[in-house]
Amino acid sequence: MILYLDFETRSEVPITHGTHVYAADCEIIMTQYAIDDGEVVVTDGLDPQLAMLVDMADTVVICAKNGFDRLVAKYAAGIDIPCEKIEDVATIALSHGLPAGLDKLGQIFQLPSDLAKDKKGKALIQLFCKPRQDGSWATKLTHPIEWQRFRDYGGSDIKAMRELRRKLPRVNYPSPREHALWCLNERMNDRGMAVDLDLARAAISTVAAAKKIMDKRTQEMTDDELRSTTQRDQLLRLVLDEYGVDLPDMQKSTLERRLVDPDLPDGARELLAMRLQTSTTSNAKYNSLIKATSEDGRLRGSLLFSGAARTKRWSGQIFQPTNLPRPDLPAEEIELGIDAILGGGAHLVWDEPIKLCSNAIRGSIVAAPGKKLVVSDLAQVEARVLPWLAGEQWKLDAFAAYDRGEAPDNYVMAYSRAFGVDVEDVTEGQRQTGKTSELSGGYGGAYGAWVSMAATLGIEIPPRHEVEAIVRAWREAHPAICDWDTGFWKKLDDAARMAIGNPGKTYCAGDFIRFERWREWLRMELPSGGFLNYAAPAIIEDPRRPGRDTVSYMGINNYTKKWERLTTYGSKLSADATQATAREIMAENLPQIEDQGYLPVLLVHDEVVTETPDTEDFTVGRLNTLLANVPGWAPGLPLSAGGFETYRYRKD
Repeated sequence: MILYLDFETRSEVPITHGTHVYAADCEIIMTQYAIDDGEVVVTDGLDPQLAMLVDMADTVVICAKNGFDRLVAKYAAGIDIPCEKIEDVATIALSHGLPAGLDKLGQIFQLPSDLAKDKKGKALIQLFCKPRQDGSWATKLTHPIEWQRFRDYGGSDIKAMRELRRKLPRVNYPSPREHALWCLNERMNDRGMAVDLDLARAAISTVAAAKKIMDKRTQEMTDDELRSTTQRDQLLRLVLDEYGVDLPDMQKSTLERRLVDPDLPDGARELLAMRLQTSTTSNAKYNSLIKATSEDGRLRGSLLFSGAARTKRWSGQIFQPTNLPRPDLPAEEIELGIDAILGGGAHLVWDEPIKLCSNAIRGSIVAAPGKKLVVSDLAQVEARVLPWLAGEQWKLDAFAAYDRGEAPDNYVMAYSRAFGVDVEDVTEGQRQTGKTSELSGGYGGAYGAWVSMAATLGIEIPPRHEVEAIVRAWREAHPAICDWDTGFWKKLDDAARMAIGNPGKTYCAGDFIRFERWREWLRMELPSGGFLNYAAPAIIEDPRRPGRDTVSYMGINNYTKKWERLTTYGSKLSADATQATAREIMAENLPQIEDQGYLPVLLVHDEVVTETPDTEDFTVGRLNTLLANVPGWAPGLPLSAGGFETYRYRKD
């Protein structure tokens, strides 16, 4: 028996604070369900038969990101629906490169208009699910006509879920392995992680005090023309009129470049430095932490399974742990700074207290009393996976030698090759340049991609001719990946094109990647046996290069967030294949990590943060071994992991 289930709820807690905090405070105002293909039942409030139906059902189908309806059933109805029983329509969609929302899925699969979510339905949610300005609630008694429309709307959601379940592909999920991983993800989200709320509150106070001081200084310097450096347009005009400094914008990268200019006037330098600090948005994460942390001091629900489009990697929610600012202060300085923040005097003794608070965000995640955090990170895993997929054997040998302690690391070697510098003479700054070339080079990145990556990593950008030399050197050193006639990029592009034009036939791109056109999908088969899925594939004229064609598919545009036709080519396909294979390694080893008592509380790209008893039985060495276990489907892939033990999370 299949039970299709959906709730409508209301709460004074905004859903943006996180599903766990919301569900713990919410009230069920409507229950909608259907059994198999039967009639949809809509009940005001909690349906009295629901517990019995859940117990009888073989499968409970829901549709909400991050297990929303499961949590509502648990907290608001006292009904514990086992994860193993749940089939989440949103997760099925995400696992195949589709958006999770019923509204967008309805448009993509062209559901009948009576099943599609519309603006009227969203208006009804606003009316009944959120308190009015005076704190009162709209109900079926105050708005009987609208309430009946709301009931009809709720019933259409069940019908839409049922129809989408029939139409969605199921090659990736719910397969037994992926469903077990989703259940593990739900356990991680339910487990949550301990938060130092004292640090979060102190950091917010520190930032506020520092901004107040800088606002006062800004007013003094500008004779009250500016109240704060957050006044973007006025500041642009003032530094031009007063100091002759013409800036195109106030973006972080623009300000950082000008601040290192020795000819920049002192007054402009001080104003722009204050602007850089006061415009930092990363400190807003402290507010998110406070709002989303449960009463027991743990933050829950921060991971979204298969949330990264196309590659199935985990993504972050609420606190966005996968998008934390990269520290630009030494670890020892951050540790001292956290003490100063907690003491309430960081804004008095620290030159850049806002910058300090941004660096300290990771430190808000702590071990619970009697516990410790054991952290492990797969070392340069994408830089290892790509040459393995492509057959770049010299690179694999170099990684294996490094793991044995017989060779320098990959980033040092990259700079050494590009500029003919002995590896012993490569400085830390030059190593960072090598790191940028490794991270951008494998996916076809030229000057623009290289500069973007360098900005992300906080690396000084060399002159253009040097960057172009680095790119050329990287490509020449990796013929199995980059050769225009026989390289991996070319093989991927050719195989994808052939598959699109010849449905039902399989085409290989090297030893490990295969493509097949299956109905309205282009499927990339990974070494693990999993698939990446590209909807409605077609060969079209390349909009960037008129007169030439390119592979295309329908997907979510990362910039517009709209479902539209996107283009791809060999090097972009190599990025998908590499990142997805790295995800598969994590997915392969994560269950064993949990089974060994290292309870995962957070995943950040290729890093796993676990909480364990604070005893010698749990070591980082053991966790490294578990994480870097080479799956049986990846013979010859050199893996390594490194990490640390701590009571306060940090970037190692």
